[in-house]
Amino acid sequence: MHTDPSCSHIAAIDQLKTSKDYVCEECIKTGDEWVHLRVCQTCGATLCCDDSPNTHMTKHYHTSHHPLIISAEPGERWLWCYKDRLFAEY
Repeated sequence: MHTDPSCSHIAAIDQLKTSKDYVCEECIKTGDEWVHLRVCQTCGATLCCDDSPNTHMTKHYHTSHHPLIISAEPGERWLWCYKDRLFAEY
């Protein structure tokens, strides 16, 4: 995987966690809809992106401090580190 050496979170990833189900776990609970999905690389939670009304993945970061996510969208191969504000493709 291509990593940015300035981000220790991205550099530490050996194997990516992927989405088990193509749903936002929190939106399902409330019956809401989402735009795109992201997967937390610390705990594996699949949650909606910032273009979605509820922005569950960013809220997850602010409460859990889990820094690294990947896109769960088919064909997209990228990581984002919230803490270091770095983007990397893989």
